[in-house]
Amino acid sequence: MSEPKKKKKVSAKGFLDGGILTEEFVTKQYKLLVLIVILIVIFISNGYSCMKKLTEIEALKERLKDVKYENLIISTELTSHSRQSQVEELLKAKGIELSGSTSPAMEIHK
Repeated sequence: MSEPKKKKKVSAKGFLDGGILTEEFVTKQYKLLVLIVILIVIFISNGYSCMKKLTEIEALKERLKDVKYENLIISTELTSHSRQSQVEELLKAKGIELSGSTSPAMEIHK
């Protein structure tokens, strides 16, 4: 009959000096252990990548809010400057003698 296998205790010294890498379990399962380490590295790098992209998204949201506000201000100024009364005042200030039409617009029907 075969003798029962003795389990070796894993000690801190064996772990630190690399003796654990020569254990039978590790030598049989090294491909699986390498795969697990690679997956852990990919998982961690994916987490950092997601955090970086979320930070960038937040910065772009703030920039979009600023640009929308600026657009609203410019649009309001343009609307106020293009009113007929504002245009007439600007023409008077520049000394250009133009006046608005005194007769209402007419529609031509066929």
